[in-house]
Amino acid sequence: MRDIESNSPTLLCIVGPPAVGKMTVGEEIAKRTGYKLFHNHLSIEPVLRFFDFGTEPFGRLVGEFRRRIFEEVAASSLPGLIFTYVCAFDVPEGQAELDGYTTPFRNNGSRILHLELSATQEVRLERNQGELRLAEKPSKRDLTQSRQLLLDADAQYRLNSNGEFDHRADYLSIDNTALSPEAVAARTIEHFDLP
Repeated sequence: MRDIESNSPTLLCIVGPPAVGKMTVGEEIAKRTGYKLFHNHLSIEPVLRFFDFGTEPFGRLVGEFRRRIFEEVAASSLPGLIFTYVCAFDVPEGQAELDGYTTPFRNNGSRILHLELSATQEVRLERNQGELRLAEKPSKRDLTQSRQLLLDADAQYRLNSNGEFDHRADYLSIDNTALSPEAVAARTIEHFDLP
């Protein structure tokens, strides 16, 4: 309903651990709503051609690119933006970074929503080898390295909120271990009353 009332685009942040299906679900929601999908590797992959992941230049460039996209979309007449992000819930800087990206939308009075996906590690390791993932994310094509990065991230960080935000009206958590992207998209659109 608020999408109709506000002239500013809705922002839907899809968070969850690596290979949980954020991009695939985002694509399905985009097809059904007309929102644009900005999966996090759209900013990561070009910068990896020049700087290694985690270096200061890498972080600055990825962050600046994302901020500029968000500023322009928030000020546009687009209906909405879907952004995918791996958030380490036990690292304050991770949540602060995500909050920073939402600022242009918040300043424009946009509706800001969060969809959190979770799935078993076994299913995510299988999805890590998916055709769409490898097509969209060249840095994941070394399957041995990509698998190890997923395992390392799981061991080092808390990549799901474990119900921490379930009380919020702008937050929806879905375990998509056994759900199709279409089912998750339909549930999300219905829950948030998206167009």
